[in-house]
Amino acid sequence: MKIPAVYQEQEQGKIMVRITEDLVRKRAEHNNLEISTLEEVSLHQQDIEKIENLDKWCRDLKILYLQSNLIPKIENVGRLKKLEYLNLALNNVERIENLENCEMLKKLDLTVNFVGELTSLENLKDLVHFRELYLTGNPCTEYEGYREYVVAILPQLEYLDGKAIEKSERIKATQDVGVLKGYIIEQQNRHKKKREKEKEEIRRHEEEKQKPKKGTNWYTDINGGDQKTTQDVGGSTNTESHDEHEEEEDEELLAEKEKKFWDEEVPFTPESRVAVHEHMKKLKEKEDQKNKAPPKQPRRLFTEDGRPLNVNEAKIDFTLTEDENENSFLLDVVCFKHMDTSLIDCDVQTNYVRVTLKGKMFQVCLPEEVNADSSTAKRSQITGHLLVTMPKAKPIIKPAKPKAENSEENKENKQKNRSRNTHEKLEVDKSVHKTVDIANIVKEKLDNIVPPLGHKPRQKAQERPNSENFVDDPDVPPLE
Repeated sequence: MKIPAVYQEQEQGKIMVRITEDLVRKRAEHNNLEISTLEEVSLHQQDIEKIENLDKWCRDLKILYLQSNLIPKIENVGRLKKLEYLNLALNNVERIENLENCEMLKKLDLTVNFVGELTSLENLKDLVHFRELYLTGNPCTEYEGYREYVVAILPQLEYLDGKAIEKSERIKATQDVGVLKGYIIEQQNRHKKKREKEKEEIRRHEEEKQKPKKGTNWYTDINGGDQKTTQDVGGSTNTESHDEHEEEEDEELLAEKEKKFWDEEVPFTPESRVAVHEHMKKLKEKEDQKNKAPPKQPRRLFTEDGRPLNVNEAKIDFTLTEDENENSFLLDVVCFKHMDTSLIDCDVQTNYVRVTLKGKMFQVCLPEEVNADSSTAKRSQITGHLLVTMPKAKPIIKPAKPKAENSEENKENKQKNRSRNTHEKLEVDKSVHKTVDIANIVKEKLDNIVPPLGHKPRQKAQERPNSENFVDDPDVPPLE
């Protein structure tokens, strides 16, 4: 069974935030989410109220950050033998304890806590590696002789509240440690009595808050606060609802309570710090609820009686036209040009057509029933538009047109029939003759040829004239 990262327990009306394994693993990203070999972990600002489980899961821890939480006690760290630095600043620690077994501890930060029992520091005197201690902002720092006492009982300490301890200061503090211890015990006893008185006042204050105020009818109010009853002069009762003013009254009441809470003077104690933290937490929850987005309304595609609705979740342009010649409807959907076709789904029904674009619905009602089985959807590769062709379910019967005697179609048909009965010869028009005329190629070339130098043109032979006694007999063949 998987445990949530941070779980809460209800304890005496108080919500506690606990350390869980998943929370530690999330903070161990630098260690590949492995916690058994984890050497450093930061759990600050998690509203943690108890140190637990870290000594079981993270035995190799060297650095542990737990600042800005609500931890009242140092516990469950004795098994961390390799722990070198423990940061518990801005918590509710009142006593230094359970650190005797942290053999390698070098630095302890308890800035702005509520440590009043200064003699509890003697638990750290056997830690030979302990070098730095921060107690700034604790009640014990106001004790007379505070620094001298700490320097005297912790001889291995080198820095106190960020200031180095000089050798002469240590010698003087060691000489006066007997007298200083008496002063410290007396002052911390006074502080202890003061804390008991503060706890008693806080307990009494809480009891007074829980008691009902005088003049209220909380034990006889049967209307549950939703209505108020007023009696008129005639003795009859009228019930009026205060829903209109309820929100304004609540805001005024909350503003008044808020001002009263912050104006109230209370001592700086662990209890007051927890109260402020709880108050801020409630305000944050209210603000989150106010800023929370309203729940998304369920998608409605049909009316209660089953009629389809026009829906355009994708907010795209479209055109629905009617083709009378083909007796069909044409739906042109302007789809995104670069959207993959696999993200588009088209569904044609008898009285509506639905196109789904990347999970968003687009639905259009049709004025007439169509034949869904014969419908087609095509997408343009250039524009990306989707064209849905939907033939109508009821075909339109049109009368046949009479043939006119002198119509152009009849004339064309007659001409075609005549051309079929007569034989026509194929003639080539010389004007459209596109081939090369090779008849005069040689002649043109001979006329344009220039004879070489020294060439004498050949002269034609001259025919001898016929004699006077020559008789042209047609029966005699010509000489070859």
